Amino acid sequence: MAQAPYLDTSLSFKQRAKDLVSRMTIQERASQLRYDAPAIERLGVPAYNWWNEALHGVARAGTATMFPQAIGLAATFDENTIRQIGAVIAQEGRAKYNLYSAQEDRDIYKGLTFWSPNVNIFRDPRWGRGHETYGEDPYLTKQLGKAFVCALQEKDEYGYMKAAACAKHFAVHSGPERLRHEFDAQASAKDLWETYLPAFEELVTQAKVEGVMGAYNRFDGEPCCASPTLMGEILRGKWGFDGYFTSDCWAIRDFHEHHKVTATMQQSAALALKEGCDINCGNTYLYIMSAYEEGLVSEEEITRACEHAMTTRMRLGLFDDRCTYHKIPYDCVGCDAHLALAQKAAERSFVLLKNDGILPLDPAKLSKIAVVGPNADSRIALRGNYHGTAQRNITVLEGIQEYLGGRARVFYSEGSDIAADKVERLAQAHDRISEAVGIARLCDVVIVCLGLDENLEGEQKDTLGIFDSGDKKTLDLPQGQQRLLEALCETGKPVVLVHMTGSAMAIGYAQEHCSAILQAWYPGSQGGLAVARTLFGEVSPSGKLPVTFYHSTDDLPDFCDYSMKGRTYRYYQGQPLYPFGYGLSYGRAVLQSARLLHADAQTGAQIEVIVENESDFSFEEVLQVYIRDEKSAWAVPNHSLCAMARIALEAGACQTLRIQVEPRAFLAVDDAGTRRLDSDRFTLFVGFGQPDARTQALTGQKALPLTVQF
Repeated sequence: MAQAPYLDTSLSFKQRAKDLVSRMTIQERASQLRYDAPAIERLGVPAYNWWNEALHGVARAGTATMFPQAIGLAATFDENTIRQIGAVIAQEGRAKYNLYSAQEDRDIYKGLTFWSPNVNIFRDPRWGRGHETYGEDPYLTKQLGKAFVCALQEKDEYGYMKAAACAKHFAVHSGPERLRHEFDAQASAKDLWETYLPAFEELVTQAKVEGVMGAYNRFDGEPCCASPTLMGEILRGKWGFDGYFTSDCWAIRDFHEHHKVTATMQQSAALALKEGCDINCGNTYLYIMSAYEEGLVSEEEITRACEHAMTTRMRLGLFDDRCTYHKIPYDCVGCDAHLALAQKAAERSFVLLKNDGILPLDPAKLSKIAVVGPNADSRIALRGNYHGTAQRNITVLEGIQEYLGGRARVFYSEGSDIAADKVERLAQAHDRISEAVGIARLCDVVIVCLGLDENLEGEQKDTLGIFDSGDKKTLDLPQGQQRLLEALCETGKPVVLVHMTGSAMAIGYAQEHCSAILQAWYPGSQGGLAVARTLFGEVSPSGKLPVTFYHSTDDLPDFCDYSMKGRTYRYYQGQPLYPFGYGLSYGRAVLQSARLLHADAQTGAQIEVIVENESDFSFEEVLQVYIRDEKSAWAVPNHSLCAMARIALEAGACQTLRIQVEPRAFLAVDDAGTRRLDSDRFTLFVGFGQPDARTQALTGQKALPLTVQF
């Protein structure tokens, strides 16, 4: 008997998927569009659950290596680190899939279609889900997103992907969380193509991302999970997207319940399917067959979506024994090498915001250390959201204790609830503050760990009453934490703030009164040891801010306003508390020279840079290149990141490196959303931060300007 074409590995994945789908009944085809697709035993199609997560490690499906949250990974400014992490996630994801599949366990969070990364732009620090992103800059986001996707989708010798990434949430999506099911985001064509779409475009056209997830909200009146503009004209049309499209979870139900663009489940299912939504995370596609019977969708539309779904499953090798990734053993999950990478990633993510010279701490000069604060011994603050279960979590307190090994006495006090906001809770917190102040007075230095956690900033949910469905109403620390910080600073002891958040906060008081501030984000399972190693000088901080820190919400436009005017470092006209791209170091790197080797509109520019390490120890730095268009009326108001390189500097040595600036960096976006070369004069700024007054004031270094004339 001849082999069915869908089992013939000499055919393309698309050909095989098309043949397989042709053998299904229309009811079977419709069933495969659910996120929890059932088995079709007569065709040898196993059940498959599309819903899995891997934002910073395999999530929600048991044990896995837990890396720093995405915003912390963004602070590394390092594609290579992200690529290594993506490779680990794919390997552990395959190992877990193999383990579960051997037991016929095909439940939620156990598939290979990971709904990551989140490449939305973190346009406003109040947005609760911003820590899932790579920050506020389109260039940084697209470069790191591309590295993550390419690593996750690494192919074996037969062309099978190790795992499938998914770019989300397409598009123009960044809060408010409480309005997301009904909100209509309005953005100009210029803002759309200048800010909101570049990362998605890069992931689709260059990284060949396998999946794209639509957003909950509408964009210019069209639901993002059924948008002819976004899905048809741009994604499948201009960009030639060749993968599967999935809705966000229960977003299609919003069509009739909240957006009011349809009236019934059948109409909502039909609208999404007709516009190209292949997979439904939710239950609305249970009504596809009744929509078909009502004449709302055609057999061809059901078939098209099913072919997209089956092509992805073919590309993952789920029908073929020869896929080499089926042999990845479970031993790799949480192994020592992966934990070492998690620690290294955390160390590279930390941003030193202030240092009056107290850091690095010298254990030989300290007999007693106070470790204080609600995040000092918090495992929740290590993980961020969309996390897995680590084999071991090392808190900051534990990391310091482990690092010191008894060389100094470590006193601990929680000091405050993480979010004491009620009168009675503030009163209770006073007792904790008294304890914290008491031990602070006994010690040589105070390390206070403050900030937020995933319960206070994240996806839409009810929190402790002080934040708005996952979003922040204010950029200030919770009252109890602020009182604790002030009380500690008033002791006169040197205070080092370890600030653990997933977003920018208004920590002006800390900038004025603390001896040092280390932005540690949500640093993953090894975060506590990484913090300790950084505080005591085993490694130098080398992270850079992927977001702007403002003085208060007074600096920001309305949260619901999606215009980029006045937002992010590219458009903001005020002076920030800490600028995008900023971060101090224990070492001193100096740019000896920067010269333009080549520049034209077709191939971009190449720069040669000589960097000297004037320190007597080795450390890492991040070289940044920004571009300013000097003539075009369509140029961004300030300047834009256009190249970056993390460099390892040997003690006392000089290093020469060449940096490439892509041709697109020289294009402006006009009011119609068209990219065009509209100038013949540009300035490139080469340095370790932005070419702005605030960066210079904080670092004492200027970026070197280079003139480009076409």
